[in-house]
Amino acid sequence: MDFYDIYRKLTGHSPRVGFRTKEQIEKMNNITTNKAPNVSTDLNKPIKRSRSLDNIEENSSDEDELTLLDGIKSSTKTENSKHKKKKKGEAGKSKKQKLAELEQERINRLRNVHRITAVGENPPPPVESFEQLHLEYKVSNIIIKNLVASGYETPTPIQMQAIPAMIQGRQILACAPTGSGKTLAFLVPILQSLASPKNSGFRALIVCPTRELAQQTFRECAWLSEGTGLRAQVMKKSASLAMSNRTSDFTNKNDILITTPNRIVYMLKQEPPLISLKSVQWLVVDESDKLFEAGIRGFRDQLAEIYKACDSEHVRRAFFSATHTVEVAKWCRKHLKNLLLVTVGQRNTAADLVQQELRFVGYEDGKMIEFRKIVREGLPPPVLVFVQSKERARELFTELIYDRINVDVIHSERTQLQRDNTVRAFRERKIWVLICTELMGRGIDFKGVNLVINFDFPKSAISYIHQIGRTGRAGRPGRAITFFTIEDFPALRSIATVMKESGCEVPEYIMNMKKTSKRERRKMEQRAPKRKSISTQPSYAKFKNNRLKSKIESTKRRKALKANKQNKEMEKQQ
Repeated sequence: MDFYDIYRKLTGHSPRVGFRTKEQIEKMNNITTNKAPNVSTDLNKPIKRSRSLDNIEENSSDEDELTLLDGIKSSTKTENSKHKKKKKGEAGKSKKQKLAELEQERINRLRNVHRITAVGENPPPPVESFEQLHLEYKVSNIIIKNLVASGYETPTPIQMQAIPAMIQGRQILACAPTGSGKTLAFLVPILQSLASPKNSGFRALIVCPTRELAQQTFRECAWLSEGTGLRAQVMKKSASLAMSNRTSDFTNKNDILITTPNRIVYMLKQEPPLISLKSVQWLVVDESDKLFEAGIRGFRDQLAEIYKACDSEHVRRAFFSATHTVEVAKWCRKHLKNLLLVTVGQRNTAADLVQQELRFVGYEDGKMIEFRKIVREGLPPPVLVFVQSKERARELFTELIYDRINVDVIHSERTQLQRDNTVRAFRERKIWVLICTELMGRGIDFKGVNLVINFDFPKSAISYIHQIGRTGRAGRPGRAITFFTIEDFPALRSIATVMKESGCEVPEYIMNMKKTSKRERRKMEQRAPKRKSISTQPSYAKFKNNRLKSKIESTKRRKALKANKQNKEMEKQQ
């Protein structure tokens, strides 16, 4: 009994593959002894090759397996043949496929160089010049000439991707840094799609959060559409327009309407509605993250009314902003068909050209001391100063006016004429320092702003990005200084991370602070903290002024009561 018999009795089957059975060993021995091939010892005689070996050479490309000796089979597929087949497969590709692959590699490299991200089905390739827009997308020569005449040499990254996408009719959600040319990115395709003027009502509607931004968009649309015949209009006072009974002329004679949400909603809510948006082909929402905010300071309800009024089957929508919010992205993915998401750079980051700085001032009283220190060091006009409310804007204005600084203030309580004159004077460098609230930090393009001072700490990272984005625009360097107090520590880390991501130095102790929860962050975004009034008067002087004010008010009340009594007595006598 040998090993194989013992293995069968123990396991119940023959040995596994890899072991040779007894019969196989005997067969191999017989082959080697009895059937060994005869090899000739004469070197001059030619060696007779077997028929199977001849077949190997002749039919090696056709046959997979060949019988060599007594049923022993060998595969002719070697590693070399596999490599040859791969090479043949690569060579079998058509020239069109190779050119398509090379073109796709070029497009990917172009997007990587300009930090463009396009998410959607078959995004169009980005354009590298305005001439390419004319050749490939048939953009009017008039529009191209207007762009070149205004000093635009090459398209910016957001324009490279957004313009061809909108010309193709794609609905778009675009996010690009401040000062990157988003306005032209939606104006060029709108003017191209409208082509020529028609007296059929508004065919494009652009919604902006502030009147100043709407007027700025109108100015850019006016010079870009010069020579095309297309007519754009800014909706001014909606109440006066309604009273003048000129709404039909206002609607039919213009092709593009640029407005704020409240004014157009007022026109839509009248019975019957004083304006029709049924012929709108393009609905563009600028600063979409702000317009999607809910609550008193937000515009979500007004935007919903506008969205419903644009009920044409052919309407397309485009949303632009410098910051990306999850709510806007979710809504767009759910409601917009054939959507293209375009992002330039990293989301929710500040511009790299802005030198950002944090300054600790202790408490509220330390802000004016630090501001006057900056003035002594040398204030580089023009300068924008942001505060959290219009009351604080007035208080800071009264303080700086006594320091003989050429300063002005802009807020919602000032008249339209005053606001227009203030913005014009600031653009013309007649005003050195302009005090404003957060809303002025949305999209307003003040060219050449050298310094932005956040006098009050921004309520969120998004507000911070928009506010410091007023400087460092269109490739110019800028500087931003943000004051913070002990009360601002909970919101400090979120803004410090934005600074660090944009390449600025941030102290380690700030990055090691405890993270605030989402609930606390939402509360801070909705409600601004209560701050001490901005005043450098001594406490005795404040007390004296308050006392005088109370005396004046009491005397006025007494005089009013006496006058009322006298009037009543006169009426009784009559």
